[in-house]
Amino acid sequence: MRAPVLTKPSKKVSLDAIPTEPPKRFDRKTAEEKLAALDEELGTLQELMWGARKHSVLLILQGRDTSGKDGTIKRVAGAFNPRGVHVVSFGVPTPEEAEHDFLWRIHRHAPRKGEVAIFNRSQYEDVLVARVHRLVKEPLWKARYEHINDFEALLVQHGCIVLKVFLHISKREQRKRLLEREQDPTKAWKLDPNDWAERKHWKAYTKAYEDAFARCASTGAPWHIVPADSKTYRNLVVAEALADALRPYRERWIQALTEKGRLGQDALSKLGAKARK
Repeated sequence: MRAPVLTKPSKKVSLDAIPTEPPKRFDRKTAEEKLAALDEELGTLQELMWGARKHSVLLILQGRDTSGKDGTIKRVAGAFNPRGVHVVSFGVPTPEEAEHDFLWRIHRHAPRKGEVAIFNRSQYEDVLVARVHRLVKEPLWKARYEHINDFEALLVQHGCIVLKVFLHISKREQRKRLLEREQDPTKAWKLDPNDWAERKHWKAYTKAYEDAFARCASTGAPWHIVPADSKTYRNLVVAEALADALRPYRERWIQALTEKGRLGQDALSKLGAKARK
C-alpha cells in the first residue's frame, strides 16, 4: 500500500487529483494482517532507536476535521513502547504562546534522541488557519514557509527523522462522520459547531494545503498524502510510511548497541570476578 509522497518543492499540487479512497484491490482482512506484522516490526525498530540514542522521530499529522488524526495516533502509536513516545495536540495558542514567535511552542516539544514525538496538528496551522481566517497579514504567513523549512532542516541535521502526513478525506465522508458523531452518545463529546462552519472554507483550506505541500516538501521532511476515507487503509499506509522511514537505520542502531555492549563487557572484566561476587 502506498500513497503520494512529496519530497521536493513543486509549483503545483492538486488534492482533487489524489484519491481519498483506497484502491479497488484493497482487502480489509489482509490489511489488518499487515498492520499486525508492522506493529511487531515498529516495536523492534523503536527499541533499537531507544537504545542507540542516535536519532529521534517526529510524526506530524495534519488533516481536516474528522480525517482521523486521533484514531491514527491511537492505532499506529500503539505499536510503540509508551516510555519513549509523547503526543502533543496543538490548538489555539495560549496567551503565553501568542507572546512568542509561532515556532516557539512547536520546538519545545521536539523529540529527544531515542524518542518518538507525534504532533496532532503542528506549525502548519500557522499557514493554514491563520491564512484562511486572516488572523495575520499575508506577508507574515507567506514568510513562514521558509521559517518552517529552516526549522525542519535543523531537526533533520540533528538526527530527527521527520514524517509529515496529511490525512486526505473527502467532503462527503467528512459529512458522514460529523453526522455519526451527532448520533453516537459515545462520540457526542467531540461535537463542535465550528466543524460544520469550517466546511464553508473547504476550497480555501484546499488551496492553503496545496501551497504548504508545494512550498514545504523535502527529502529530509517529506509529505505523505494518505487517502483517509477508509480508516483501516489510512492506518496501514501511515504504519508503512513509518516503517519505511526507520528501516534504513536498523543496522546503524544495531552497531551502536553492539559497541555499547562491548564497552559494558570491558568495564565488567576490569572489575574482576571477585568484585562482582
